[in-house]
Amino acid sequence: MQISSALSSPISVMSNRAKRFVEQQLAAADIVINGDRPWDPRIHDERLYARLIAQGTLGLGESYMDGWWDAEALDELIYRLLTAAVPDAFPKDTAVLWSAVKGRLLNLQRLKVKEVGEKHYDIGNDLYEAMLDRRMIYSCGYWKDADSLDAAQEAKLDLICRKVGLEKGMRVLDIGSGWGGFLQFAAERYGISGVGVTVSREQAALANERTQGLTVETRLMDYQALDGKFDRIVSVGMFEHVGYKNYRAFFAKARTLLADDGLMLLHTIGGHHSTTHGEPFSEKYIFPNGMLPSIAQIGRASEGRFVMEDWHNFGADYEKTLLAWWANFDAAWPGLEGRYGARFYRLWRYYLLSFAALFRARNVSLWQIVFSPRGVPGGYRSIR
Repeated sequence: MQISSALSSPISVMSNRAKRFVEQQLAAADIVINGDRPWDPRIHDERLYARLIAQGTLGLGESYMDGWWDAEALDELIYRLLTAAVPDAFPKDTAVLWSAVKGRLLNLQRLKVKEVGEKHYDIGNDLYEAMLDRRMIYSCGYWKDADSLDAAQEAKLDLICRKVGLEKGMRVLDIGSGWGGFLQFAAERYGISGVGVTVSREQAALANERTQGLTVETRLMDYQALDGKFDRIVSVGMFEHVGYKNYRAFFAKARTLLADDGLMLLHTIGGHHSTTHGEPFSEKYIFPNGMLPSIAQIGRASEGRFVMEDWHNFGADYEKTLLAWWANFDAAWPGLEGRYGARFYRLWRYYLLSFAALFRARNVSLWQIVFSPRGVPGGYRSIR
C-alpha cells in the first residue's frame, strides 16, 4: 500500500493541478464544471483535465467523441470559451505545432488533392441529403429575408447570380460545384449552360443525376486540369481547401478560364489573421488539409490578375445555417444511426455546433468577393 501510494501520489498531484487550472480558465467564461446551467459541462472522466492541457482543442473534441464529457448547450459552451479567449490561456500543444510544421514544409492540398473528397464529401449522400436543403447546398445561406433553410439557400444562389450578372446563354464554370445545386438553379432560373468540377465521386455522380435534362454537367476532376473559356466563374465553399501555397495559382488558373469581360465570384469562409495551417481537430476529422484564407492572403494572391469589385461579409448568417443543418441531422439520425454509429453522431454534433459557435463569436467570417479581369467599365454596382 505504501509503495502504491508513493507511485500514484505524483500523478494525483498533477491531476489536481490540471483540474484547478482548467477550472480557473472556465471561471473566466462563467462556466462551472458539473454546474446546473445548459452550457456547464458534465465530466464523466477525470482524466479530461490533463488531456486538455496536453492536447488542446484536438483533445477537447476527441474527449467529447470518447464520451468523457457532455454539455446540453454545446454551442453555447464553445461560444463562451471563445469569447473569453480561454483557448489562448492553454500552452501550445503538439497537434498545433505539427499542423504548423506540415503547413510550412508540405503542400498537402496539391499532394493529396482528392483526400478531402474521399474523407468528407464521399462519406454518404444519404447523410447530406438528410442534413442539407432540397438543392443540397453545403455552404452558408443568406438569411436577410429568409425564414427557412430552403429559402436562405435559394436567396444565396440568386444573390450570386445577380452579383455576376447572369444572362441567358452565358457559359458558367463552378469550381468546387458540390452536388450541382448552383448550376441547377442557374440553368433553371437564368437559362445558362455550365460546367462544374469536384474531386468527390459521390458528388459528381449525384449532381449529374439531379441535373439531367439541363445544359450543365459536373466533371470529376481537379480544377487545375480544366481548359476552355467561360463568361462567368463562381466558386462557393471550395477555396478553404486550396491552401495558402496555392492561392496565387488558383487566381492564375481562374484568369486563364475567364473571358476578358467576365466576372468571378468567390464565396469562402475567411479567417481574421493570416495563417499557414488549419485547426487540428477539423484537419483530422472534418476537412483534411483545410485552412482559412485571410483578407491579406486573398489580396496578395489576386493582385495583378483581377480587380476586386465588391467584398460582402455575411458571416453571422452561417450560425443560422449550421444550426439548421444540426436540426435536420438530429431529426434524421434514427434512419442514419445503423450506418454511421454513435461515435459519428458525437463527432457530427461537435462539428456542427462548435462551428456555429465560431461564427456566433465572430471569430471567422463568410465572404463573397466579386472580381473582374480589368475593371468593370463605369464601375460595378454592389448588390445585396
